[in-house]
Amino acid sequence: MSDTADATSPVLDITGARATIRLNRPKHLNRLQAEDLSDLVKLFDRIESDPAIRVLVLTGTGRALSAGYDLNSVAERAVSASEQQSAGSAFEVVVNRLEDLGVPTICRLNGGVYGGSTDLALACDFRIGVDTAEMFMPAARLGLHYYPSGIKRYVTRLGVDNAKKLFLTAARISAPEMLRIGYLTAMVPVEFLDEEVDKLASVLAGNAPQAMRGMKRAINEFARGELDEAAADQRHRDSMRGDEIKEGIKAFAEKRAPRF
Repeated sequence: MSDTADATSPVLDITGARATIRLNRPKHLNRLQAEDLSDLVKLFDRIESDPAIRVLVLTGTGRALSAGYDLNSVAERAVSASEQQSAGSAFEVVVNRLEDLGVPTICRLNGGVYGGSTDLALACDFRIGVDTAEMFMPAARLGLHYYPSGIKRYVTRLGVDNAKKLFLTAARISAPEMLRIGYLTAMVPVEFLDEEVDKLASVLAGNAPQAMRGMKRAINEFARGELDEAAADQRHRDSMRGDEIKEGIKAFAEKRAPRF
């Protein structure tokens, strides 16, 4: 099923256990507008509320994942006489929501990724990109202090030195370098992109959803230094008596794929 009422809005497609959100302004390299932010949160809520959906793929139409957030919106706020919610804080809500989504997420990097969209991709659990992809974070060139949770994500995912290089130099880096620093999970020629994404999506869709949801939460909390140890321990204890482990052990004994 597809939601295609507005050809410029993010497009949602659901096929079996897999949901795909496609950023859809190819003439503008899928630049995100203010209205897209609330649309994305609504799509995330819809995906998370559907138990049949086991994995989300985020991608773009055309030759780029996304050129980032509309700079005109940033400029309007910069010259406004009254302080209002910044473009960065509105975008931050969306990226943090994606990072904490209950289902596992894959960013299908069909091309370049720029500005805030580098953080959007980084909030996904996995990033599979074409070997012609590139990225850059221009905050220092724009005079913008990036929002703290985005900087933290760069540091915890990529390390202090790589975060400094990307933020402070605004250097443009190629796909091999993106792979080397850990920004990409995998790099493939464009003709193998869908095959690689499909392979990983199938693995994730076939694993125990509640166990994955809980472990993803714990991993993210560990990375942020915010582990709720009691909650994580309770999830572990509950899993030892849950239906998922019963099916998993039975499937292992019967030498078949589990049916969660």
